Amino acid sequence: MVLLNVLDILLIVAGGVGMIYQGVCILISLFAKPTTFPEAPMDKRYAVLVSARNERAVIGNLIRDIQTQTYLSALIDIWLVADNCTDDTAQIARDLGCNVVERFDQTKVGKGYALTYLLDTMIDDGTADRYDAFFVFDADNRLDEHYFEEMNKGFQAGFRILTSYRNSVNLSDNWVSSGSALWFIRESRFVSASRMWLGNSCHVGGTGFMFSQGVMRRNKGWKFHLLTEDLEFTMDSVLHGDRIGYVGSAILYDEQPVTFAQSWRQRLRWSKGFLQVFRYYGPALIRRAIHERDFSCIDFTLLLCPFMLLAMIRIALGAIYAAFGFVSWSSQLGSLFNWMNGIVWSLLFMMALAALTIVVERKQIGATNKELFAYVLSFPIYMLSYVPISFQAIFSKAQWKPIEHKGGTPDNKELEEERSADEAAAAGKQEASVGNAA
Repeated sequence: MVLLNVLDILLIVAGGVGMIYQGVCILISLFAKPTTFPEAPMDKRYAVLVSARNERAVIGNLIRDIQTQTYLSALIDIWLVADNCTDDTAQIARDLGCNVVERFDQTKVGKGYALTYLLDTMIDDGTADRYDAFFVFDADNRLDEHYFEEMNKGFQAGFRILTSYRNSVNLSDNWVSSGSALWFIRESRFVSASRMWLGNSCHVGGTGFMFSQGVMRRNKGWKFHLLTEDLEFTMDSVLHGDRIGYVGSAILYDEQPVTFAQSWRQRLRWSKGFLQVFRYYGPALIRRAIHERDFSCIDFTLLLCPFMLLAMIRIALGAIYAAFGFVSWSSQLGSLFNWMNGIVWSLLFMMALAALTIVVERKQIGATNKELFAYVLSFPIYMLSYVPISFQAIFSKAQWKPIEHKGGTPDNKELEEERSADEAAAAGKQEASVGNAA
């Protein structure tokens, strides 16, 4: 009975603190002045690391975006690892002036292993010594033209690890892509911006981040191979005392899955990866939070907390206790009803959060008002699917699998181009009317 009460209290406290923290982050991001960095000389040399597997449809877009930055292109070298490719991704990258390393290994599969192979190659031949820092992108990414210029400001301000604003090229495709895109935009606008204001460490989100030569040397290249290698890198860096910064003016566009099956598979891997990271890093985070009074460790402990696993243990114990007559079945059904009620309120909160994200970041989001209204309504459904996904992650053996990318132009850029064309047409009509009147 005592154990059931302890688990109930743990779930209520952890969940409640997490919700309150989200609310505090929203308030801070809405009313506090965002962190900005001073102008800095553009004299640092950067290496871009890209892991690509059969990405011929999109890799050229990313390379051209990097080569047409406002930052001096001579100071940016692109290194691509063609990971088990069966198409001409490697040749396309070579033709566009990239350094290409080909890797063929069907036993160690995933982005983490590919980055390890790439950096090991660069370290062995001495080319890694040329660079002040390293950027990591996915092959489907698109970049704002000022991306490197803005990230350089944060790096020269003293941050050894930085992440950036994550938008989407295909938010308006359907409710699946919009759910994922809104989640990342929300994290950038509300969570990362607030963590910077609070002086906490931010979370590296898989792509669109950089780390210094010193961090690379400390890690002896890239040593992170769990299913969520980005989260593993974040936890390891926080435990080493690094504060990961966020540059909100550096905008990256990612391509989101458009089918529910793809999204399910991707999020299943993420959920399994969260469990792995909590297993390996959770105890150390809690110890550092207590001994060093590091609030970033408390923050990430809440992020990693395996609520689904705790809930399953609580339900199983409640059923066992009820079966042996230690507690009543009605009390356990009542507890279950309360949890379901909590889930409903959480979904309503998510709907409000999606609406707020759209209102605040309207200029960054390319979709019609009608589409956005529909996506606000569908966002709770997208989030609710995390419940069975998290349940499956406890028992499944999720593996890294590539997602097919089609490429595209960021939605908001398309809208801007359409508006410019409409304005030009309107101006032309006005001039013609004036001429006719004359």
